[in-house]
Amino acid sequence: MKRLFFYAALSITVATAGSCSKDDNYAAPSETLQGKIIDAGTGNTVQGEVSGENGIGTRIELRELSWSDNPTPLYLATMQDGTYHNSKIFAGNYKISADGAFVPLVQTGATPVDKSQTVEIKSGVTTVDFTVEPFLRIEWVGEPVINANGTITVSFKVTRGTTNPAYQLNVTDINLYVNSFKYVGDNANSFDARYSSRVGFSGTTGNALLGQTITRTTIGGPLPGQRKLYIRIGARTTYPNNGRPYNYNEVKEVAMP
Repeated sequence: MKRLFFYAALSITVATAGSCSKDDNYAAPSETLQGKIIDAGTGNTVQGEVSGENGIGTRIELRELSWSDNPTPLYLATMQDGTYHNSKIFAGNYKISADGAFVPLVQTGATPVDKSQTVEIKSGVTTVDFTVEPFLRIEWVGEPVINANGTITVSFKVTRGTTNPAYQLNVTDINLYVNSFKYVGDNANSFDARYSSRVGFSGTTGNALLGQTITRTTIGGPLPGQRKLYIRIGARTTYPNNGRPYNYNEVKEVAMP
């Protein structure tokens, strides 16, 4: 029995020493995976925010099938314009999906759906796009107006992005975000709370605004002058996936006098 314990301990020691040595039997990940999240109704990319495994936004999910039929998922970040690009992927066979403020690509239950893609990643750049139905679609109406008191007024519309009744849920937030940088969204460092107008709704109250032209003005008095500011609208529903991410429209740049 003592001999068994000795060999077991020795094996662990050797394995640990080998893993800490300067020599590595595996080449560093060097393949590139990129793509777009595309709105099925418009053909445009689905706007989001910079995300990641723990971020509230669109995530790309990878499950490497090369070694297991039930692998632990790996999540990749996406950019706020609805694209993603990662140049540090190991070559292999992957099941790839996306998760965000849109009808799920993979659904279980009585009528299962699986719109994930199984892809062999190797030899340079692999492009994988996903076509989705966003929960909400947001569009600007006209251009931002700089008011005499140093605030900004914008107009926009929020509509449903899917006809699937199971995902036409209550609207809970419609927010106007302001930031000094191009990265604008609901993440803590992506908006200036002094000027951003955030409005929440309960029950079906927010649904009454769908399809209407909404006008919103920044809060908190005059905005900083002689600089560029970036604004954006975000809205979301009660759907509970991944922290309830928002749907967005494109970022607008405003040059303050």
